[in-house]
Amino acid sequence: MDTQIIEMVPLWPGGVPGAVPGAPEERESWLAPPEPEAPFRTIRNVSQPAMLAYLPPPERATGTAVVVCPGGGHHLLSIDHEGVDVADWLVERGIAAFVLKYRLLPSPAADDEFAAYFWQLMAEPGMLLPLLTPEHRATFLADGQRAIELVRQRAAEWRVAADRVGILGFSAGGHVAASVALHHTAGSRPDFVAPIYAGMWEEYAVPEDAPPMFLALASDDELGERIVGETLRLYTGWWRAGRSVELHAYATGGHGFGLRRRGLPADGWIDRFHDWLVHQGLVAAAPAG
Repeated sequence: MDTQIIEMVPLWPGGVPGAVPGAPEERESWLAPPEPEAPFRTIRNVSQPAMLAYLPPPERATGTAVVVCPGGGHHLLSIDHEGVDVADWLVERGIAAFVLKYRLLPSPAADDEFAAYFWQLMAEPGMLLPLLTPEHRATFLADGQRAIELVRQRAAEWRVAADRVGILGFSAGGHVAASVALHHTAGSRPDFVAPIYAGMWEEYAVPEDAPPMFLALASDDELGERIVGETLRLYTGWWRAGRSVELHAYATGGHGFGLRRRGLPADGWIDRFHDWLVHQGLVAAAPAG
């Protein structure tokens, strides 16, 4: 792998807007899901948002960039299979990737206490909704908007075309991505958006300048209506507004598949995403053969 990694780039070097004094310390740990899935690396208690830039070598750079938002129920970031692994896949195809560490809800510092709390949250997703206050929604929206702005500001340095900067997110990260597509300034409007098995859980109006959208999910998602229904609502909203939208609903894959390869239909979503980027004119098609 010839991925070039830039150091972590703080989103708000002059001070995080709305920062809460005494926020818990950011922590990286491994979380064991119910079997047969393997433990996965997580980051939680993010209060100092930043992004990690992954750049293709100059001779392979397409000029397209994607801000990647890992999911995790707004309590953690699934930093590998919904973050770094996705960035590596994109960079191999000449696409610059920026893995976003957006602000999260505070959670227990002890790993075992956090694991019990998190899996209860996943089993009872209604617990999450009261925590998604307007104040918290404003923090992750601001972080997503700021990430797009920063990539554009440093486009020349990072060999990125300022009019080909998109945002991709998984689950809660898809909520971040879709929120930026719904609420943006001229400088923070993404040129394309890809919420993957995302939940929104809020009312919204699709703006007249809504960017092209790519959606993917598994029909057997364990979170059911909260993901499948919300994804269909996004699709319908874009379609009714006359905006470009594409949806892939796979028979099996569950929730949180990211870039895991498990021999299931949902494994191919990222290849379809690349096809979509080609058809949108954002990257060139691979040479035949």
